[in-house]
Amino acid sequence: MGFLAAGWGRANLEQFDEWALGGRRFGTLVSWFLLGGDLYTAYTFVAVPALVFGVGALGFFAVPYATIAYPIVFLILARFWVVAKKRGYITTADFVRDRYGDRSLEIAIAITGVLAATPYIALQLVGMKTIFVRLGGAFATGGGELALVAAFIILASYTYTSGLRAPAMIAFVKDTLIYVTVIAAIVVIPAKLGGWTHIFNAAHTALASRTPPHGILLPHQLYFAYATMAFGSALSLFIYPHSITSILAAKSKYVIQRNAALLPAYSLLLGFLALLGYCAIAAGVVTKDTSAVVPLLFAKFFPDWFAGVANAAIVIGALVPAAIMAIGAANLFASNIFAQFRPDRPQGETRIAKLLCLVMCALALAVVLIVPVQFAIYFQLLGGAWMLQIFPAMVVGLYTRWYHPKALLIGWFFGMATATWMAITTGFQPLFPLHIGGFTLSGFIALYALLVNLFITKLLTFVFRGMNIEEGVDSTVVADYA
Repeated sequence: MGFLAAGWGRANLEQFDEWALGGRRFGTLVSWFLLGGDLYTAYTFVAVPALVFGVGALGFFAVPYATIAYPIVFLILARFWVVAKKRGYITTADFVRDRYGDRSLEIAIAITGVLAATPYIALQLVGMKTIFVRLGGAFATGGGELALVAAFIILASYTYTSGLRAPAMIAFVKDTLIYVTVIAAIVVIPAKLGGWTHIFNAAHTALASRTPPHGILLPHQLYFAYATMAFGSALSLFIYPHSITSILAAKSKYVIQRNAALLPAYSLLLGFLALLGYCAIAAGVVTKDTSAVVPLLFAKFFPDWFAGVANAAIVIGALVPAAIMAIGAANLFASNIFAQFRPDRPQGETRIAKLLCLVMCALALAVVLIVPVQFAIYFQLLGGAWMLQIFPAMVVGLYTRWYHPKALLIGWFFGMATATWMAITTGFQPLFPLHIGGFTLSGFIALYALLVNLFITKLLTFVFRGMNIEEGVDSTVVADYA
């Protein structure tokens, strides 16, 4: 299907818009499947139940964050679509370039997107590798690495050939399989375990006996951690390159707003998925690799043929978003870094974007093969912390140009440095303990880093304006936003 998608609509895929954004012609139905396939990934299937299995109630932060994000899409991303359509933008960095007239800031935004996309693509490959190991036989050769390389070659090839049309077409199959699998799991598994009362009691008892103890209800000392993780993740979700790519592929802002109303149906699905973590505890699943929780649960309660369907859903749930992420990162490099040095636009942009897709997939594969990860979800959270640092330039910039571009650049740098330092200090955990007086607030590193970013940006804006340091020219006009 990925290769056949090249003929969808008989488009000229040498044109950058056609390869990278599907010609900006996707309607409500296609966008719903594309955005669903983009946002609800192998991370959804593997990491969320794994986190609930490991730490209990805290793992449910993914459910509110995936809900809070949609009002942001309805208001902010619809506005971004309007200005991007009128001015032909492919990326967020295109907008920043015109809004602030600052080349350094544009490159910083582009680099951030590429850096954040790499661990996110890697996360999808982690999900696939877990399934290959579980399948055994030839699939498990070399700890699943041989099958993972084969999957990478397929993914990179059809993305290179078909562009965004490939994941858009495959998303129809992926979403259908996921809905079938989750509905079956939520009906069959609790019934075989004696009902939800037994599941919750068993999970509560098991979690309370761990060191440190956890539970199915959130203790008060984790309220702030839970809230900051949900809110910070929601702010960054739709400014990732792959989210922007899927948004800009829509044919109108009304398609985006309709999907902001329809996509919360996936959040209900996400809640059911998270509950499978408790089901695994009640079922007595034991594993040191928490990413294997869901495959082990399916293998225990489903016949082989349906476990195969469920495993296929997870693998395809990785292939779809990985393709979009690679395209989104490639768009940033081609449009905002490479194109400035080539006279043959847009043909040069398209060629380099295709090649960079291969590079991005290869980098993500290398990360998976080299870097050990305790929880797959933590692997992506640093990328989310980095991604949130473009919020002042991109999102705030949609409404006001008050910030000085040089202040935004310096604020971005300190935000990135703060997030990275906090992550390293905590062993790449998502929470950082902030000591204030006699209190300790464990909060999401991305949100802490954003506050540092905003404080420095605002302070330096006053300083630079007082020193009359030159600002770039805003190429956009009021009518572009209407």
